[in-house]
Amino acid sequence: MHLNPYGADVVNFAAGLANHPPATAGELADRCRAAGLVLELPVEAADLDRTRAVVDQWTRVVDAPTEREKADLVNDMLARSAAYPRLTDHAHGWHLHYRDDRQPLGAVLFALISVATAMHLVNRGMDRLGRCAVEGCDQIFADTSRTARRRYCSQPCANRDAVRRHRARTMA
Repeated sequence: MHLNPYGADVVNFAAGLANHPPATAGELADRCRAAGLVLELPVEAADLDRTRAVVDQWTRVVDAPTEREKADLVNDMLARSAAYPRLTDHAHGWHLHYRDDRQPLGAVLFALISVATAMHLVNRGMDRLGRCAVEGCDQIFADTSRTARRRYCSQPCANRDAVRRHRARTMA
């Protein structure tokens, strides 16, 4: 998985893990491969447990009420997850890794998600992670829009809310 300067691919992947947690280590491995992550080691049950813990920590960042709290949480994740940056060419040509080589998947995801979240928040804005604005939907999304106005997890939720607002106006 390549980290782009905005971290969009990885933060979207993290949101997917938060919204639809994998049930098994095999499912986690499949989803990682589908996202383009090269798996260096077999995926074990411990990787699934670590990934769940990482996603729980990441969700705290999403839900943090202030920029300072978001920054503190991300800084804590970075301090605990990432190694010094290094160049590697193991899969897709030369790129940066923010972790040691041959780490179990849970540790890899911790580093990827931590660094990508930091990049996303710094490059896009500290308010660019959120939860769907539709009442009853608590899905997480990463706002990668050009206008920084995303409020919904998906187009169906946006449409549902537009219909609700329209009906409220016409009934009044």
